Amino acid sequence: MMAVLLTLTACFAYLNNRWIKLPSSVGVMAAALVFSLGLVILQTLGVELVRPAESLVQRVHFDSTLLHGLLGFLLFSGALSVDFAELRRNALIVAVLATFGVALSVVIVGFGTYWALQWVGQPLSWQYCLLFGALISPTDPISVLALLKRLGAGQGLEAKIAGESLFNDGVGVTLFLLLLPLIGGGAARSSSGIALLLAQEMLGGITFGVLAGWLVSRLLRRVDQYTVEILLTLALVSGGFTLADRLGISAPLAVVVAGLIVGHHGRRGMSILTRHHLDLFWHLLDEILNAVLFMLIGLEVLVMHFHQRYLAVIAVLIPIVLLARLISIGIPLGLLRRWWRISPASLGMMVWGGLRGGLSVAMALSLPIVAERDLLVAATYGVVVFALLVQGGSLGWIQRSRWGRQGEGIGDA
Repeated sequence: MMAVLLTLTACFAYLNNRWIKLPSSVGVMAAALVFSLGLVILQTLGVELVRPAESLVQRVHFDSTLLHGLLGFLLFSGALSVDFAELRRNALIVAVLATFGVALSVVIVGFGTYWALQWVGQPLSWQYCLLFGALISPTDPISVLALLKRLGAGQGLEAKIAGESLFNDGVGVTLFLLLLPLIGGGAARSSSGIALLLAQEMLGGITFGVLAGWLVSRLLRRVDQYTVEILLTLALVSGGFTLADRLGISAPLAVVVAGLIVGHHGRRGMSILTRHHLDLFWHLLDEILNAVLFMLIGLEVLVMHFHQRYLAVIAVLIPIVLLARLISIGIPLGLLRRWWRISPASLGMMVWGGLRGGLSVAMALSLPIVAERDLLVAATYGVVVFALLVQGGSLGWIQRSRWGRQGEGIGDA
């Protein structure tokens, strides 16, 4: 199975590099989508190739593969390369966007979805609509970081978008887990229960990440052999993510914080050669895993129960999600305008650059088998594909344009 996945990923990456010319991850996903649609067309002509491809995709178990496999490595790699000083300078705005902004987006998307689906004749209860808001509101750090690395955006803007994406997935996943019992007829948690779970997930994850990152940074300073240092960081990601998950705290937040600490403090004691090898290793691993992940997103369409009536649902939900993104960023930035200068171009870049990706798809696929699951999975997939292909594909052009250059900085007032 792994041989087939790597072979397909390599072929799609080559096609993108030679002819499609999109950002690497987006191009691989686009090629995988075309490949999937080609298999469906061939099936209508009597050539049966869809079933073997479906079997391959089903064996991968996308949700568990991402949430309990690739996610930790991709988050650590992204955090390792973030400008720590710039992130610390913007800590307040990142924290507000990753908490209050996500919660506000969940509410807006939830109630907007409730009314929109009634309008198109596909009504869902408010519990399912809020659950959709929770899984689609967090911007995907994997998708965002993959594009920001290639765009060369200004450091201030990049730190805000990347920092928010790295931290808001922990909030989104926690809210998703809080709302999930509601669709099974479970009782809603009390306010104190919600606060306790949020504190346990977020504060526990951050504390664990600080301790693990500090410990590994100390170990890294005592050796100057890049193979040993790479092994230590691999152990930090794999062991730390698993242990944090077992402790019932936010494993993604733990890995992100550990990556930031290692990237800032752990590198200080490294020689130039060791630092080069460490960065190169994580860069290559990040590129390979991103390509495999986006290829899987493109193939995932083969195992979805997609109906034509879902197209109207996706068409009305895309603008709702974008509007919720605009409001959930605009209000916090407006409240913080005393400390930050905000231009319309900067706000537009943050809205359009807030991509949804594999994390939302994985959460949707983890839903229990209920009648409403197919619609929620299809809606999530449609919004994610739009975000990656349309938003992600055009972000480079927007950033290079005069309008995008005007948004280079959301600086101090």
